[in-house]
Amino acid sequence: MLNFESDYTEGAHPKILDKLIKTNMEKLSGYGEDIYTKNAIEKIKKLIKNPSAEVGFLCGGTQTNLIVIKNVLKPFEGVISADMGHINTHEAGAIEATGHKVLSLNSHNGKIDPKELENYLSNFYNDPNHSHAVYPGTVYISHPTECGTLYTKTELENIHNTCKNYNIPLYLDGARLGYGLMSDSTDVTLEDIAKYTDIFYIGGTKVGALIGEALIFTNKKVDHLVTRIKQSGGLLAKGRLLGIQFDTLFTDNLYFEISKHAIQMANLLKKGLLEKGFKLYIDSPTNQQFVIIEKDRYEKSKQFIKSCYWCNYDDNSVVIRLVTSWATKEEDIAELLNTI
Repeated sequence: MLNFESDYTEGAHPKILDKLIKTNMEKLSGYGEDIYTKNAIEKIKKLIKNPSAEVGFLCGGTQTNLIVIKNVLKPFEGVISADMGHINTHEAGAIEATGHKVLSLNSHNGKIDPKELENYLSNFYNDPNHSHAVYPGTVYISHPTECGTLYTKTELENIHNTCKNYNIPLYLDGARLGYGLMSDSTDVTLEDIAKYTDIFYIGGTKVGALIGEALIFTNKKVDHLVTRIKQSGGLLAKGRLLGIQFDTLFTDNLYFEISKHAIQMANLLKKGLLEKGFKLYIDSPTNQQFVIIEKDRYEKSKQFIKSCYWCNYDDNSVVIRLVTSWATKEEDIAELLNTI
């Protein structure tokens, strides 16, 4: 069975497993006080060129989103998100369970439009009754988006400026950040993200790690970050497990090299699908490819290919998502194209 369902179907990059084994018997301090976690933090600060940034490590994306958003919002505030945003569609109401509302905006291929964001905030504060409504307290975006699309540097800067004008933080979900940064179509760098967001995270779970996300506060500070993480059940006693992984990912450009590989595989997949006459639902420049396929053909393909159902396209066709990763092989792509 070929599996293109997601980018976390494999375990972890062999270099990470090797490092975990080699350090296994070392006696290290807990809760992220070990040398490997400290090394990872310094490497990340150097990469984003922000020595004053605050870095913490968590296990997964939903956990990270929940902890960030509930701790930056006041009790009467909500979080602005594209209607297709992950926190609004695929996190089981985790944000709402904290007592905060997700305030959704229309998405454009997964993205928030900077002008529409400005209009939303302007209209809110121009409403004389706004004190009776949920205040917009932060803005959530993801890069790549749920659709595999990317913000441009100008869009990111414009959204950041709007947030700054209204004194609310911009938070970027980077679950697949490596694949966005290494896309052939992007003009956004890791430094840009650190500059134009207040909080973001570098995803590891979907980019070569067993588990783990590196949470980074750049232009926004939260007092007692470790205490807040622990209060929410997110602090690992064996913090080394996360620190070692990110220390390895940011040694010798591993994170960027394996992300680039996934993009190369996605480009190969896209080219092959188009040559076979398939049409794309969204022209994604990252590792997620959205393909229109006849229902009968899709049902037959399920015997041999594991993909992610996305939505109905029309009476006769559906959209499926095919995802490449750091571990995808060229022969996997060739076999999929021969099978589908």
